[in-house]
Amino acid sequence: MKILKDILYKVAIESVIGSTDVAVNKIDFDSRKIIGNDVFVAIKGTVSDGHDFITKAIELGANTIICEDLPETIVDAITYVKVKNANSALAFMAANYYDNPSAKLKLVGVTGTNGKTTIASLLYQMFSNAGFEVGLLSTVKILVGKTEYKATHTTPDSLTINHYLNEMIANGITHCFMEVSSHGIHQKRTEGLHFVGGVFTNLSHDHLDYHATFAEYRDVKKSFFDSLPKSAFALTNIDDKNGGVMLQNTAASKRTYALKSYADYKAQILESQLSGLLLKINEQDVWVKLIGTFNAYNVLAIYGTAIELGIEKVEALRLLSELESVSGRFQYIVSKNNITAIVDYAHTPDALENVLKTINDIRTKNEQLLTVVGCGGNRDTTKRPIMAKIATDLSDKAILTSDNPRNEEPEAILKEMEAGVEPQNYKKTLVIVDRKQAIKAACQMAVPNDIILIAGKGHETYQEINGVRTHFDDLEIVTEILNQLT
Repeated sequence: MKILKDILYKVAIESVIGSTDVAVNKIDFDSRKIIGNDVFVAIKGTVSDGHDFITKAIELGANTIICEDLPETIVDAITYVKVKNANSALAFMAANYYDNPSAKLKLVGVTGTNGKTTIASLLYQMFSNAGFEVGLLSTVKILVGKTEYKATHTTPDSLTINHYLNEMIANGITHCFMEVSSHGIHQKRTEGLHFVGGVFTNLSHDHLDYHATFAEYRDVKKSFFDSLPKSAFALTNIDDKNGGVMLQNTAASKRTYALKSYADYKAQILESQLSGLLLKINEQDVWVKLIGTFNAYNVLAIYGTAIELGIEKVEALRLLSELESVSGRFQYIVSKNNITAIVDYAHTPDALENVLKTINDIRTKNEQLLTVVGCGGNRDTTKRPIMAKIATDLSDKAILTSDNPRNEEPEAILKEMEAGVEPQNYKKTLVIVDRKQAIKAACQMAVPNDIILIAGKGHETYQEINGVRTHFDDLEIVTEILNQLT
């Protein structure tokens, strides 16, 4: 049991009805999970408003209500705490409830449009290889040392974050690498956390279904760096036009990385092949098993973070050379008849363009590049025609198909994508609604030495249609089909 007044430390309180000197069992923002002596936090969500469930939470045993708007009926013996922002209150309360676990390890946040998962996951891999006890909070999975838990959001809710950070402390974890999404920042999920460092990757077209404008999207990312303490480091991609913006108001030590600009961590690509990259990083050569210019930036971010966290330069280069690619990020197989199939998570215009340009830079042009791509439902609709234009401009053949249609009609999504296809690309563009059939068509059209890119889902092992998730793994499917055809 915790005392309410202790877990309210740093919460912006506007008024209190009742006593804060009461014992509470746990905190929750889901009224269905409330039991005796719990604290219920009423969150105003995008789908439902927690204030509508205050009565239910009390009936189930809540003794404390945290809310932005006091209910009309005040129940005796219940404590009501009116706060300015319930999401922020939840974040600070979660940290306090678990005795601020983020302050007991080295927590690094990685934010930006593309590269978050790769950088966070490879930092986990690198520091594990270096002998540290490491944790990971990512889109793909949550890791407490070697124990894996399923991830449901890029940045989990505040209670989940602090729960797993507390688990990490209990298991002797010393470093944790965490993806920090714009949704997570905007919804205050990272408030109350103590970061020793922040990494900015890049900023491009994404999440404009959630953020009203690109400027708002940028400023939300920037607010993460604004909140870093003086003792932390802020490492930014200075080649990105918004890289400098992230550092404008931060109190943290400012560090930069780049391929094109002067920076603290600078790299030059000496060789680029399907098997990896030869890089010169701060005048030292290193071979890495990652592919493409976009991964050169990721490698620099990883290297810079490692140095900022105290790893020696020579050791950092050695550890870089050992890194293996992340699930669903430029994963490739080669069939018996020499067809290369690449699966990548690229689901934004910038990410898709990066992957396609990387393939085009590496290939000989004596083979076809066939791209299978879709756009998710109930997400930013403005990127759909752009994605289709990029796919058809940069491929020899493009198949537009379903991604996760969610609650939208797949055909409607594809119509919006088709609007971006230029007339000169009509003949090399196919539309196949069924994703498995689209992958099969690409495999059937491919001949030896051709390259197939399947973009958009990457590590995901499901397809979501009308609220139902069924098993669907791009890599598994393309491997099976190519094996059947050879």
